[in-house]
Amino acid sequence: MTDFSPFANRLGKNIKHLMKWARRNDIEAWRLYDRDIPQFPFAVDVYGERIHLQEYDTGWLMQPQEYEEWLAGVKEAIGFVTGLAPEAIHLKRRERQRGKEQYEKTGEQGEDFVVGEHGRKFWVNLDKYLDTGLFLDHRNTRFRVGEMAGGKRFLNLFSYTGSFSVYAATGGAVYSETVDLSNTYLDWARRNFKLNGMDEEQHRIVRADVFQYLQTGMEEKKQFDLMVMDPPSFSNSKKMLDVLDIQRDQAKLVDGAMRLLSPEGLLFFSNNLRSFELDPALAERYRIRDVSKQSVPEDFRNKKIHQCWEVRHR
Repeated sequence: MTDFSPFANRLGKNIKHLMKWARRNDIEAWRLYDRDIPQFPFAVDVYGERIHLQEYDTGWLMQPQEYEEWLAGVKEAIGFVTGLAPEAIHLKRRERQRGKEQYEKTGEQGEDFVVGEHGRKFWVNLDKYLDTGLFLDHRNTRFRVGEMAGGKRFLNLFSYTGSFSVYAATGGAVYSETVDLSNTYLDWARRNFKLNGMDEEQHRIVRADVFQYLQTGMEEKKQFDLMVMDPPSFSNSKKMLDVLDIQRDQAKLVDGAMRLLSPEGLLFFSNNLRSFELDPALAERYRIRDVSKQSVPEDFRNKKIHQCWEVRHR
């Protein structure tokens, strides 16, 4: 019989500190537990009055009944500590990704609802896709974009649901383009824009393959002062001309983005491939600063959840 008390105790300790911190910082979606104890390989995220519970694949073997009892115990401990009902806890099993697309459907519908973050609002869904519509680990960088965007032209590449663009627009960006290839996520971005009172004439949504967009943008002599590029580690989407492999394709992407960056501009380049290494040739061409430590929020115990760099012209 598993003893769930270490798990419940850790949740209790974390919530005591983080709940106050989240309220103080006007954050409704945050990480409560981040695989703190090896025997409980979960990420527990709070989204308003609901929990997004992700179980990480460890390869452990359990009998089906034993496994279901173990999961029930985990949910019970979360319910006990948070005071939330069982139906407020949404479970996902994260298998090891082997060359799949980043944003996989789960086969469930789930319900769309709104969470607030630093005065902005975002639509999320805890069931429909592997991810929820808001990457919590990029909260710090979103906030920085909001602080820096005043009077600037902003470009968001591999934009997902457009959260960086929402921060840029509400931070005073004069113009922005939000680029992704997925209609599903661009529609989601559109709803986020509407939720935050953004003008779509001023803040454009562009459906394009990023590689092609960068080529066309260069031909059209587009210029931006602030950019975010957060590509998936790997994508074999049929809509793309080529398979994207971020380790292999990083120089092509960064060089392409830098051609559209104004002389004094700044590019945030990030990805979440564990084994990723920045190409040294890029550091010779541009001024690059690793800001990964500052960009991972304090509610994440796993400080290697992503890597992030500031890239400027020399």
